[in-house]
Amino acid sequence: MSRFEKIACICDFSSKTASEAYKELSNRYQFIDANSLDLEDPDVIIALGGDGLMLKVLHRYIGRSIPIYGMNRGSVGFLLNTYKPDSLIERLENSVQFQLHPLEMKVKTLDGQLTSELAINEVSMLRQTNQAAKIRISVDGEERISSLVCDGVLVSTPAGSTAYNFAANGPIIPLGSNVLSITPISPFRPRRWRGALLSHDNKVLFEVIDPLKRPVSAVADFNEVRDVISVQVYERKDIVLKLLFDKENNIQDRIIKEQFMP
Repeated sequence: MSRFEKIACICDFSSKTASEAYKELSNRYQFIDANSLDLEDPDVIIALGGDGLMLKVLHRYIGRSIPIYGMNRGSVGFLLNTYKPDSLIERLENSVQFQLHPLEMKVKTLDGQLTSELAINEVSMLRQTNQAAKIRISVDGEERISSLVCDGVLVSTPAGSTAYNFAANGPIIPLGSNVLSITPISPFRPRRWRGALLSHDNKVLFEVIDPLKRPVSAVADFNEVRDVISVQVYERKDIVLKLLFDKENNIQDRIIKEQFMP
């Protein structure tokens, strides 16, 4: 008996390529009604689309520990497998599971509101106006940078290290390395600071200096909070995200190759 009897499929129907793939797969395999996902946990969710859809699916079912197997019908598809309609059950049975933990950001705003959001890729702080941000950075209660003058700064998970973090010249981090990265975005002072690698056990506190003159927003993946004065970021070890990859599509090998791309 297969471990994957109840299979759900979530598709980016705004994409013609993904929609055609969904039609092809649904003609070959029996998927449970997607509307029943709010009532019961399937054995696996097939995500058909690009990295954006994968991120939305992970967020939507976060905390439910449902394995998610993505098939790329988008552009980059870094966290997805190659699309093939054949032998889906066999591919699922032979897949390799990686577990991820999201970040939580706890935000305090100028008006005294407290907000928290989860991030699978990264938590970013970004200037809201033409004025550069000034941000104090502390790690585990100890001040590390008294004033980072920049367009912003982010904390990235290994899963998000190939996304915005990489575009901001941050390091690519292997999955399972138990490491987080802090990466500045267009830093002006300290001029030579290019970021830091931290243990996944560390807690980071960002405090906005002069938030009225230099307003800053905080973003957890795609959830934004504006006019923040402080943001605490740490890993939620109690929340487990399960990603499935084909053995021949070894995500660790892909991460290594990505670091040597010209």
